[in-house]
Amino acid sequence: MSDEDDNVDQDSMADEWAAAMEEQEIIDAEQDAAEPAQAVELDDFDNVEAPSGEGQPDLEVILDIPVSISMEVGRTNITIRNLLQLNQGSVIELDRLAGEPLDVLVNGTLIAHGEVVVVNEKFGIRMTDVISPSERIKRLR
Repeated sequence: MSDEDDNVDQDSMADEWAAAMEEQEIIDAEQDAAEPAQAVELDDFDNVEAPSGEGQPDLEVILDIPVSISMEVGRTNITIRNLLQLNQGSVIELDRLAGEPLDVLVNGTLIAHGEVVVVNEKFGIRMTDVISPSERIKRLR
């Protein structure tokens, strides 16, 4: 490619960047002109009313959002020295007793406790205690 082609490519790229920056400035100006958001305390969610004309809030907008669910057997802290000495057959002692329920976490937030089951030769979890939504909100604080 010649220097002339490089200059044309750089000029067109610069024009695209300039147009994108102008578009972003317009969006920023529109957002600045919009009514500012109000801070809401978590306690306020207990008193949220459904939109008028409906008995329930419209949850359809969030139902297809993917979340990460995990089950936690237990935890422990070890030194880096001990971590580097781990090999096949090593046993790590956890902070849970045998038979104690597992924690069920959604995006890192505890939502339930459960027990391990086998379903079609795969592991599963049976929920034994689901934490109420109000209790989950309290734990976020």
